[in-house]
Amino acid sequence: MTETEPSRERPLNQLSLVAIVVASMIGAGVFTTSGFAVADLRSPHWVMAAWCIGGLIACCGAVSYGHLARLLIDNGGEYLFLTRFVHPAVGFIAGWVSFLAGFTGAGALAAIALEGYALPPDQRPDWLPTGSIAMAAVLIGTLAHAFHTQRGAGTHNLLVFGKLILVGLFIVIALSSLRSWTGSIGRFDEQPTPTVFALATSVMWISLSYCGFNAAIYVAAEAEGGWTVVAGSMIKSTVGVTIIYLLLNAIFLYGPPVDAIAGEQNIAVIAARSISGEPLAMLVRVAICLALASSVSSTIMAGPRVYAKMAQDGVFPAWFESSVSPPTRSVWLQGIAMAMVVSVSQLQDLLGYLGLTLSLCSAATVAILVTRSHGDFRIGRIGSIAAWIYVLATCVIAGLAAWHRPGQATATIMTLVSGGLVYWIIVQVRQRRQPNELQ
Repeated sequence: MTETEPSRERPLNQLSLVAIVVASMIGAGVFTTSGFAVADLRSPHWVMAAWCIGGLIACCGAVSYGHLARLLIDNGGEYLFLTRFVHPAVGFIAGWVSFLAGFTGAGALAAIALEGYALPPDQRPDWLPTGSIAMAAVLIGTLAHAFHTQRGAGTHNLLVFGKLILVGLFIVIALSSLRSWTGSIGRFDEQPTPTVFALATSVMWISLSYCGFNAAIYVAAEAEGGWTVVAGSMIKSTVGVTIIYLLLNAIFLYGPPVDAIAGEQNIAVIAARSISGEPLAMLVRVAICLALASSVSSTIMAGPRVYAKMAQDGVFPAWFESSVSPPTRSVWLQGIAMAMVVSVSQLQDLLGYLGLTLSLCSAATVAILVTRSHGDFRIGRIGSIAAWIYVLATCVIAGLAAWHRPGQATATIMTLVSGGLVYWIIVQVRQRRQPNELQ
């Protein structure tokens, strides 16, 4: 049986849900990760393989989250499902992860990357402090979503459609200029096959680019059409974005010489310049800025719904509870938190940590479908296969990546442990005030 929540305002149509998913997926990761990955794997072919693996896992995840939406339609994402079907402590830790990594960290990553593309360091005037553009993007996104859901969604949709048009134009121009591609030429050609640990680490970086496939689940209670629209939006968007990712990375990895992109953050601009000169580089720079701006926007739109739900359940300050859309105070909290992370973080430092932390949290949520009984609720053979593939593949890749990069694993463990500690403190305080309310 599908659980439902009381009727409420549903201002988000399928178009808005698709825009949220696309914006959450096409952000900083796809335009930055492959440069770091090719330096690790020493071959563009292996990087393409990693993107294919990530896409397959994400599609399985989208199918699984569609079934989760059928199981329970409400805002809250992983926090909601793990609280209801596992334990409030586990749900709180998931919400804590969403706050620190899923939305705050990922949104800050997009804002930092946006500044790097909008105004590269060698072009920034001395009087403009580092981080100013990233901070401005966060502020504008916060103002857009703090007061009116439909207007904020409308602005968000325009950003998404603008970036899709420009990304599509870039792909067409690049594919029509195949003769100018010089990829696979460079010092990595004769390097040995990468280790399974290096491949797993790259897939973990790449998984961050796919993490947004479940974005519609965070605003499910505000979606027109119920769970079918939410599920369809996630599945269709994930398949479409996976195709876009493979096309983009074919261009990034095989357009310029491999030496020119290895270890580079601005791989998309390097590829565009190599293929068709400065005009195409400018086009892709504008497309990336729109993509990253929409990613910042989607983070500020989705994250506060989780915090409002946690406040409603009594495990987050009651000041952030909201019975109307949008949850204005939570939106401001999200904006402030993102601005703080922008001021202290570097791009590559965030990639592995975010990918590892968010993937594990999503895997734990999907595991609900195949490890627990839900009365007469069934997901069928295809749903079960997709869920098992997502859970097992995510856990194996996360384990290998953690072994290869223990520092990132340590940061993930600290995030989980700190969430458990904060929950324990909340429980102790509430038990003293209202005995037996929260066990």
